[in-house]
Amino acid sequence: MAPCEIVPALADEGIYIASESTFYRVLREEKMLNHRGRSEAPKHNRPSTYSATAPNQVYMWDITYLNGPHKGMFYYLYLFSDLYDRSIVGWEVYEEESADYASSLIKRICLKQGRLTTEPLVLHADNGSPMKGATMLATLYQLGITPSNSRLRVSNDNPYAESLFKTLKYRPNYQPKGFETLEKAREWVSLFVKWYNHDHHHSGLNFLTPYQRRSGLSDKILSKRKEVYEAAKAEHPERWNGRATRDWSLPDTVYLNPDKVHEQSEEADDQMAVS
Repeated sequence: MAPCEIVPALADEGIYIASESTFYRVLREEKMLNHRGRSEAPKHNRPSTYSATAPNQVYMWDITYLNGPHKGMFYYLYLFSDLYDRSIVGWEVYEEESADYASSLIKRICLKQGRLTTEPLVLHADNGSPMKGATMLATLYQLGITPSNSRLRVSNDNPYAESLFKTLKYRPNYQPKGFETLEKAREWVSLFVKWYNHDHHHSGLNFLTPYQRRSGLSDKILSKRKEVYEAAKAEHPERWNGRATRDWSLPDTVYLNPDKVHEQSEEADDQMAVS
């Protein structure tokens, strides 16, 4: 029996030895915690942890449904964003999912961003067929772009893309009942992208807009905010009760999968402690 069964079964007999987590710890220490199926336990490693210290180093993209004019009909929004500043660097709405469409779009994005094929760039996506289609992969290799993909059925390996779609679909003027035409859908997304890049104060950017971060204005703006808070504290110190003012700094490096970076840091600390 598994520990999750053993503990309640013993409790039914009026016996308590230890918690499930303690059972698992002892099994692990005794090397008895093994996969018991006829096949080996599946291994789903996290995608490589990429980082960005400036724009145009790591892009993320995904496709989401937009409701069409009647039930069961959809348009498909292809959306590419930059990890470093969260800005939307390219988008298009099509009537179907296609690796050919994605391939054409990434070419236009690279041209618009003035990117050279000699510059390193990672493009992260999930495991959909447009993301891993032969045409798309051939284009990426031709452009010198490194493809990165999420684990199967693990959406939080691409959390920024998922968050962006949630922001889009929670806009007050979003059309959940459907867009009348493909052109109407494209018009709406065009206005959304303009708002998102230039007016949306992003929580992940300490409430800068993506444009402010991308254009290099972040240090000046955040420094000004700090001055305002320090002045307010000097005028009414009792409101802070000895605490520091809000931290308006931003990290110099942004990670695609920060959880893995944290895990690697902890492992390194453990190894140093043992040595």
